[in-house]
Amino acid sequence: MSYLTDEFRAKKRAEQGVVTVEGQMLEDIVAANPSRRTMLKSGFGLSMLSVFGVTSLAACGGSDDNDNGTSTPTSPALNYGVTFTPIAKVTDRAAPAFDAVIVPNGYVAEVIFSAGDPVVAGSTGYKGAFQTSAETERQSGGQHDGMHFYAIPNVDPQKGGLLAINHEALDTAILFAGSYNAATATAEQKKIALSNVGVSVIEVQRADDGKWSVKQNSTYNKRYTGNTVYQVGGPAKSVVGNTVVGTLNNCSSGHTPWGTYLTCEESTDNYLDPTQPEVGYGWVVEIDPLGTLVQPTKRTAMGRFDHENTAYMTNSANRVAFYMGDDGTPGCIYKFIPSKAFDPANRAANANLLDEGTLYVARFNGDGSGNWVELTQGKNGLVVGATDPGNFTQVAVGAVAPSTVVNFNTQADVLVNTKSAARVAGGTLMDRPEWITVGQDGTVLCTLTNNGSRKRVDAANPRVDNAHGHIVRWKEAGNSPLATTFTWDLLLQAGDPSIAATNLKGNIVGNTFSSPDGIRIDPQGRLWVQTDSGTGANITDTFGNNSMYYIDQKTGESKRFLAGPTGCEITGIAYTPDLTTFFINIQHPTGKWPSANLPARSSTVVVRRTDGKPVGA
Repeated sequence: MSYLTDEFRAKKRAEQGVVTVEGQMLEDIVAANPSRRTMLKSGFGLSMLSVFGVTSLAACGGSDDNDNGTSTPTSPALNYGVTFTPIAKVTDRAAPAFDAVIVPNGYVAEVIFSAGDPVVAGSTGYKGAFQTSAETERQSGGQHDGMHFYAIPNVDPQKGGLLAINHEALDTAILFAGSYNAATATAEQKKIALSNVGVSVIEVQRADDGKWSVKQNSTYNKRYTGNTVYQVGGPAKSVVGNTVVGTLNNCSSGHTPWGTYLTCEESTDNYLDPTQPEVGYGWVVEIDPLGTLVQPTKRTAMGRFDHENTAYMTNSANRVAFYMGDDGTPGCIYKFIPSKAFDPANRAANANLLDEGTLYVARFNGDGSGNWVELTQGKNGLVVGATDPGNFTQVAVGAVAPSTVVNFNTQADVLVNTKSAARVAGGTLMDRPEWITVGQDGTVLCTLTNNGSRKRVDAANPRVDNAHGHIVRWKEAGNSPLATTFTWDLLLQAGDPSIAATNLKGNIVGNTFSSPDGIRIDPQGRLWVQTDSGTGANITDTFGNNSMYYIDQKTGESKRFLAGPTGCEITGIAYTPDLTTFFINIQHPTGKWPSANLPARSSTVVVRRTDGKPVGA
């Protein structure tokens, strides 16, 4: 999640009279972070202070990295052992030369796609001058986040394919002079702002020299924006309506076994255009990158909350479960199981599979066991007159969190108010659950980025004032996606032993980091973690700029693989099937990157070895 999202949501909720729970805003989480405050005030103006801030499906266990059958498996002839030499931490203040993406010796990191670049055929893209909405609607949005690589028919997936890329928020500097204020914006300004969020689908290709580029004017190249009309499916359609104008806060994402893209809306507030009903936002939206299966559809059966990403597990009977985190401080972890199996031989048969199923919330017990608690109207307290206990972890022991009465008359009520339903049902309030990934052995991991204002601890969230976060992992009973129980432990607690406060030291072995965010287990079972920590000197002097790490799941050793430019977050991770090419997103840089003569822009970079061997080896 971009810190800009924190700022977006705070202003809108304050206008509605919603009391912001202590610790909800990023400034509460990383309070000693002056550089971000300065950037917000100077970069966006005072009026914006609170506004902008694979081939075969696995049998038992499954993996969210098994694709839709159009890819080829990684080659057993290649060596995937992790042998790279970790890079040293990089700080913004080290030298201007470090306003760059830093990778190990023998690697290159090349910019392939930046905010404002052409997408739809005929687009000219941003070249330094502000544009009309007719043009911004056809070019890359801003704040690149989650993404996935898709093979396409008749193309070697090691040499070309599609990237579906989320756009979380605005790269404002390339859109407007000054700042954007939804309350005073003209209709044209709203269209421009809304065009900068959503999803880009682009065809990418590799040249003989190993360099990648966007295939201009490809018929696959498309934009899905805040101005696009989306279909609505599932039980909450009766409340939301048949269609919704726009998707926004497209943070991380996921994919399905049948090859569609799941873009996740990380906010239930429509702050870019408040004239639209808020009930239309905070959903998972299914898009077909190939453009042949389904119309872009908001899948309401999967619940409405501050979605981060999705990751799935399958079994030999083609049943599937999707795991999701609520990027709130605190938030819960969810699982959605469609009612029917998917059909791997008939893609069209899965067109509306996500509209029927059961939603669960995770309860992490103190003895290392866990339960998936069903969120169905009439069960587990989800009835008329239910009492929502609120975010009680954020108030001191002995104090009482504000509670509310919620009427769950129908399943639509449960889905529209999923965050409340999860608390009523007894879901564990976690320290800001972000990305989830599923390994080939059925291990599920979730990054808990931070919660600097937690006052009450539990076994799964053991630190008060958890400014640096941790990673939880679990195994489903019987390695089944249909299981209703699991066992869990903590993979690691982030932090650094040089920090004086005991609760902030963590237990990382090797290169330390703060605020784990993006996480992915690749098809060779290698774990990659990306960070989204504060960028003030008090953070970067200890941890360096936000980075990407390889973590050995057996030894726990952490190795820094990549470091980002000034002020950025590292996010998004995708790769070709043979893992010789990685695609990584650099979000909200604040210096001169990626070009000295234009405003800093969020961008996608290609990371590869110059000798063509697999990344990480």
